[in-house]
Amino acid sequence: MRGFVRRGVFTYRGIPYGASTGGERRFMAPAKAASWKGVRSCLTYGYVSPQEPRTIWDKDEVAFVYQWEDGPQNEDCLRVNVWTPGLDDRKRPVMVWLHGGGFSTGAGHEMKTYDGENLARRGEVVVVSLNHRVGAAGFLNLAAIGGEKYAASANAGLLDIIAALEWVHDNIRNFGGDPGNVTVFGQSGGGGKVTALMAMPRAAGLFHRAVVQSGSMLRMPGPETTAKLAAAVMKELGITKANLDQLQSVPVERIVGAGVAAAKAVFPPVDSSKPFDFERHCELAAWAPTVDGAILPEQPLGGAGVWSAKTPLLVGSTVTEFGVGFHWPEFNDFRSYELIGRLTKAYGKEKGARVLEAFRRDHPGAKPCELFAILASSGVHRAAVRHASLKAAQGAGAVYSYLFAWNTPVLDGRIRSFHCAELPFVFDNTDRCDQATGGGAAARALAARVSEAWIRFARTGDPNHRELPAWPAYTGQRRATMVFDNTCTVVEDWGREGLAAVAAG
Repeated sequence: MRGFVRRGVFTYRGIPYGASTGGERRFMAPAKAASWKGVRSCLTYGYVSPQEPRTIWDKDEVAFVYQWEDGPQNEDCLRVNVWTPGLDDRKRPVMVWLHGGGFSTGAGHEMKTYDGENLARRGEVVVVSLNHRVGAAGFLNLAAIGGEKYAASANAGLLDIIAALEWVHDNIRNFGGDPGNVTVFGQSGGGGKVTALMAMPRAAGLFHRAVVQSGSMLRMPGPETTAKLAAAVMKELGITKANLDQLQSVPVERIVGAGVAAAKAVFPPVDSSKPFDFERHCELAAWAPTVDGAILPEQPLGGAGVWSAKTPLLVGSTVTEFGVGFHWPEFNDFRSYELIGRLTKAYGKEKGARVLEAFRRDHPGAKPCELFAILASSGVHRAAVRHASLKAAQGAGAVYSYLFAWNTPVLDGRIRSFHCAELPFVFDNTDRCDQATGGGAAARALAARVSEAWIRFARTGDPNHRELPAWPAYTGQRRATMVFDNTCTVVEDWGREGLAAVAAG
């Protein structure tokens, strides 16, 4: 393969790890990529999985901050990208990135922050990202309709990730990486994918550490739920069991469109007046893996699989994932009476007052807009806390908990530590992603601390380093959480009263 070198880092993009998933390979388990003769040029990213249109392209402030660059779609989408400091035999730690977008959208290069060059250089590690099937292409449960032929269809997207990890195991030595020291890390939907992998025996031996960022999706749907969604897709397409194989010849755009319509018919809108129960994200939203007893044999509650019990876990979230000031110019002037009104509508007057007082005790001095954003985001934090607690209770692999609390100055500071805010810091890309961070020395200094913690964890299973205060493992007796900000601190039971109040009702 031919890649390129930039500032001392070797980069290869769009390497095929599997064959095209189109035609008669559609809805099947991934097949190995065909070999080639001569030198294959790997200078640009590959196709992304067919998927529904992003619904917030036209939200000006959101698009400004995230800077999506999805790229063209095609069923020949099973591709990996590699960044490495050297093509030698040094056996560097390998960090495999799983992109966000739930299980419905996204790609390994959809945002500038996913570029692995700076992380590879800083940590002397090999960084890998990948594309896999998403949405209806990756998670359409046809088993009840099509029998054994389509037994893998409900979890084809997960099997793609397994195939990519097998590619890493077989090939990463050629890129100066160590197949015996692989970390999978992902954010949002990518964190959900890591969570699922920890419950998959097929992943045994393919990774050795796990990082879940704002993605503790601890409950996946069963076959009854996903089969219902598949039936709605079939109805939209006008295809029955008698002519089921037409699914492998209709234009993929029709399948994607049918998936969008079916999801709206089967899944009611989520109640947005209360914090979203992020632990149940995959049960409440369309397109997710299926707990089928085989590929995904059990619920991924804290990495319940016996085989992954000893796998170290780093898990956390941002402080204000949601409920922030995108397209809300007056957000910083949010008043107490507005917050009380929203809580009264969600919980009733008495319960709403109890919830508010609990959050005020946890965060004394916080402005109403901050309390609103923290409360709106508490479902993500609560899922991460439960994830850490369940993992710690296994008494095997260490678990470390974090919170990302740094507030970006972008958009007049209205969006605070928004969903994905930690990503430029993890990848050491705060200057590359200055539309999200504002750039500058403060962001750069925190990125050094955050990215080094991720690198140390990938190298040893312990994120501690000299630029951070001592970071104890999370246990049932000591629920220690590293809070990343301009000054980093360790806090025990962060937000305990507020989480308890929300959980009580």
